[in-house]
Amino acid sequence: MEHRLIGRTGVRVSSLCLGTMAFGGDADEAESARMYVAARDAGINFVDTANVYNRGRSEEIVGRLIAGERDSIVLTSKVYGRMGDDVNDGGLSRRHVVREVEASLRRLGSDRLDVYFVHKFDRVTPMEETLRALDDLVRRGLILYPAVSNWAAWQIAKALGISAREGVARFEVIQPMYNLAKRQAEVEILPLAASEGLGVIPYSPLGAGLLVGRYLPGTVVTEGRLVDKPKYRQRYAHALASDVAQRFVAYAAEHDVHPATLAVAWVRSHPAVTAPILGARNLEQLAPSLAAATFTMTSEMRAEISALTPAVPVAHDRDEEADE
Repeated sequence: MEHRLIGRTGVRVSSLCLGTMAFGGDADEAESARMYVAARDAGINFVDTANVYNRGRSEEIVGRLIAGERDSIVLTSKVYGRMGDDVNDGGLSRRHVVREVEASLRRLGSDRLDVYFVHKFDRVTPMEETLRALDDLVRRGLILYPAVSNWAAWQIAKALGISAREGVARFEVIQPMYNLAKRQAEVEILPLAASEGLGVIPYSPLGAGLLVGRYLPGTVVTEGRLVDKPKYRQRYAHALASDVAQRFVAYAAEHDVHPATLAVAWVRSHPAVTAPILGARNLEQLAPSLAAATFTMTSEMRAEISALTPAVPVAHDRDEEADE
């Protein structure tokens, strides 16, 4: 397993990250343990969870799994989503952030989180409030590195500017959605990360199963995220996604490689990416994604795969300057 630095932190992590959204939900504790062991056997030392994953159940299972080797694991969690019925049980206020990091640490059985993500953008709470709360948690030793998921590039850049101006701990890691069918991150988010020295751990490298051919036209599927969850159906509803999946699965077959392996390897090969997050419901689903650790993605192959989708637009309307 290759190890890479997380941005400018000096911390080295495996070039694949184990995602645990299914732990305690689609994957019971026994199946979660099997996936964790397989990931560790493959050399993964990077584990991502969140307080909202199955209402804390994921964190509880992760805590038991890492109990004997906590110091060997680079551990993340997240805050934003609602964890109760009280009017203040959500968002990025200092009150909610502090309460939730303490609750996450109890569930995880840990004294600190290595990386702590704000999970979504809060349109009500001022950034200064959230960033100072995170800085206080760093000073208390409860988190080591603040991080951000699902923010636009301008929001991340604004936060970095505030952190520099106020002298508080800045975001060191970002977690965007990124896969062959969803390449928006290439326009501004990944260039921002490369410019500012941010670690990048993208989620959904398989496009919720789309890129493994699970939902190709003519295929009867009775369960899965694009069947069970409306937000995923909306996310990949555009006709282009289906065309991309067909071309990609055919390309994988031509090269005799599992499409999950190829999809993860393609994300992993972007120069700004630190480690794609692998999500799965069971060990059978996880195995081909783990195989991306030893798959060599050449620059020629990456270019061929990228050409299966329309060119990603530049960040402004002067298209003739895209290569300058």
